[in-house]
Amino acid sequence: MADLTLYYVTNRNHVGKDYKMPEEYGSGFSADGVENLRFGKVTVEVDEDRINGYLCTLTNDSGEGDGTKLTEYLEKQFRDNGKINAFAEILDKKTQIFGSQAMFEELKIKMMKSTDTLVYVHGYAVSWHSAVASALSLQQMLNKKDDHVEKQNVIVILFTWPSDGRYVIADKITKVFMGAYRSDRAEAKVSGEALGRGILKLRDFFIDMRKKGETPCNQSIHLLCHSMGNYVLQNALSKISNHTPTSALPSLFEHIFLCSADVDDTVLESGQPMEVLHQLASSVSIYYNREDMALWLSDSLKGNPDRLGTNGAARPAAIHKKIHQIDCTIIIHEKIFASEHSYYMYGKTNRDIRLSIANINHYDRTSRKREQIGNLTNEWKLV
Repeated sequence: MADLTLYYVTNRNHVGKDYKMPEEYGSGFSADGVENLRFGKVTVEVDEDRINGYLCTLTNDSGEGDGTKLTEYLEKQFRDNGKINAFAEILDKKTQIFGSQAMFEELKIKMMKSTDTLVYVHGYAVSWHSAVASALSLQQMLNKKDDHVEKQNVIVILFTWPSDGRYVIADKITKVFMGAYRSDRAEAKVSGEALGRGILKLRDFFIDMRKKGETPCNQSIHLLCHSMGNYVLQNALSKISNHTPTSALPSLFEHIFLCSADVDDTVLESGQPMEVLHQLASSVSIYYNREDMALWLSDSLKGNPDRLGTNGAARPAAIHKKIHQIDCTIIIHEKIFASEHSYYMYGKTNRDIRLSIANINHYDRTSRKREQIGNLTNEWKLV
């Protein structure tokens, strides 16, 4: 047996008498406000052989690593033996130590030992326990060994917002489904302010490091948003923009991954809500699936425009050249809900993300299993 550790940031309400020692986190906002953030880490005891078994499982896209089954196992383990350790805060007249500072300092030490960090924002209908399990599963998948590339260690930081944790699909309860979706979408919109605040805290931490003359670790920070988590990011951008004194946003991330994005397919174009996203990173990757049932429901049942995660950008030539989009449709053979919508947790797609984190060039045809689409240099399909 072994212990897995995951760092988290949340604007969920704590469960229990004391926010400093939470029993868990709920499906509502923090009592101190929707932008109030708690920082901490969880530990979960796991069977290493079972973890390795899921990492080596051959998936329906003929790649290794079944992150969905791994998530199911980790959620059970977290419910059974998980422990939460919130970072302490000292806020009095003499001393002000925030949970964010404590976490960033701890992560800085780890990153100095050649470790990248990835911020993960989950999607719709994800409970606290499911969010932790998904983030832990992603962390294990991103640290999977690959014989063809040099290993890059990755720490995942979970940003979890108060999704209801409900998911139902049936004609007779469509109204319930749509109501839960609208509820989560409203919470995702407000939670964008909280995510933006967290990103600004990270920016300020880097500014303080420079002021102190501290040496940077030369490791990278990445961001991955899944499904409605992309809508959280969309709403975070206005918060970041409003608190950025310069004409461009700070380039805090090496890679931003937009997976199964439940946002409009025009959102990255000039004049649209995410037009400045590319300023936050060196590279942005859109992963989409034309047969994603969850996004079809978002499009058809709930009256949303075409989704970015279904067909990619509406006008590829109209988005910034740093933005690459990858069609995953052809590799998703088994038409089950999990693989259609959460394929970023599966073999080939997850490996493509790992290669980006490992700094493998988009155009490396030897390592990547991609083919270029059309005449544009930033359109791909996984094969």
